Amino acid sequence: MAAVDAPAAAPAPPHGFMRFLGGIERAGNRLPHPFWLFWVLFAVTAVASWGMAEGSLGVADPGTGKHVAVRTVLTVNGAREFLSSVEQNFVTFGPLGTVTIVMLGVAVAERTGLFEALAVKSLSRVSAKYVVLAVALAGALSKFLSDSAYIILIPLGAIAFQTVGRSPVLGMIVAFVSINAAGDANPLIAPGDAAFAAMATEAAQTVSPHASVRPTDNMYFTTVSAIVLALVITYVTEKVLARREHTLLPDDAEAAVESARPAPGPREVRALKLTGLAALAYWGLVTLAVLPRNSPLRAPDGAIVESPLFDNIAVFLALFFLVIGFVYGRLTGAIGSNHDVPAFMADGLRSIAPLLVIFFAVSQFVALFKWTNIGTYVAVRGADVIRDAGAPTLVLFALLIAAVACMNLLITSGQALWALVAPVLVPMLMLLHISPATTMALYRIADSCTNSITPMSTTFMLTVGFIQTRKKRAGIGTLVSCTLPVALSMLVVWTVLFFVWWLLGIPLGPGAPVR
Repeated sequence: MAAVDAPAAAPAPPHGFMRFLGGIERAGNRLPHPFWLFWVLFAVTAVASWGMAEGSLGVADPGTGKHVAVRTVLTVNGAREFLSSVEQNFVTFGPLGTVTIVMLGVAVAERTGLFEALAVKSLSRVSAKYVVLAVALAGALSKFLSDSAYIILIPLGAIAFQTVGRSPVLGMIVAFVSINAAGDANPLIAPGDAAFAAMATEAAQTVSPHASVRPTDNMYFTTVSAIVLALVITYVTEKVLARREHTLLPDDAEAAVESARPAPGPREVRALKLTGLAALAYWGLVTLAVLPRNSPLRAPDGAIVESPLFDNIAVFLALFFLVIGFVYGRLTGAIGSNHDVPAFMADGLRSIAPLLVIFFAVSQFVALFKWTNIGTYVAVRGADVIRDAGAPTLVLFALLIAAVACMNLLITSGQALWALVAPVLVPMLMLLHISPATTMALYRIADSCTNSITPMSTTFMLTVGFIQTRKKRAGIGTLVSCTLPVALSMLVVWTVLFFVWWLLGIPLGPGAPVR
């Protein structure tokens, strides 16, 4: 793939919008790397805690009724106490263990070529009638690929569209917006779900020490959302973007379809079929193991939802990907010996090393925020203000979605932004009798839909680079002008879907009521 060059001139949207976009870009460029951003927030929190402690601010703990005072780390005793917990803060940071464990299995499946073969097999040959829907669904299901989803599915989206006589540039755009904006609407449990749940649990325990949020707590909602958003992407593409498709033709419109990746051969196809059987066998065995009432995968009282299976779903996901990756790798020859498996795992951990570095900064910020009791103070006071204002619950939800969506234009990392807002939003809404699972669902809506319209995102610029391999004069304006109507449509439809879900009282996931 060609390197991302400076975006060339493109037909510009209205000047007012371009000025707004330029302001967002300049503001975002002034933000430091997330690692430094959280250290800045750490410093701000430390100073704020000193001022609040000097003012003797405090509230009644909603769980125990005891007075909780804001305390500061900027004293000899405070600094000594916090420094003694720095290592523990990092080691016990929930997402660290969850992401690391899941990645051990995902790495084997990814590096054997299983994910790529599935993507190629699914998207390389689709009919013209369903090409947009197929690419949109593939994007919504691609979160297991992590950032490699963009590298695999965007070129495949171009191939799928060009094969049926449509603009490959439009195929890239549909793939990008599907991965980037619909990724949080996933009917399957991805590593990101486990990380989100772990952070929500830490935040919820500031109000209720025994609170627990599971990766499956939004499963029902995200499953329906994936289908709805894929239909929204398809509708907007056909009704709006298709009218501009003539402006998205590649520089060489007569060029033959590029063979970026060959279709799986007979050996790979056979391996995929047998791997599918292995996947069914794995979950079949898990199901059989859960059936006995005294199964170790159940809780002592026989419950399934509140059980070791669901509470430790990351372990079972890691084993699942390890099994299917190993089966596929052995059948295709990608795994020549047992020594390859730990090597793939090591490669997988190296690929998430930047995330682990950020986690160190995030873990210290989260720990300080919790240690100072600022989160409890803000949550209780915020809940009091909202309760006194008497704002309808759905109005509150709409305001929260809008606020987080705007923040997401500048802080494009979903996990980083969740780590920032969860310590405030989760406890605050819990005090208003709104469950952490509901707060997490609201965050998914706000976080996903604006990812595809901000140049602050590295994947946005990566996509611009992909598009420029087909259409050199395309630039930021080209991509934003196409993703904006899709993103806004998804934001509106997804919000309405949640409101209907809330009013009907449908559970968000197994054992996770919406209210």
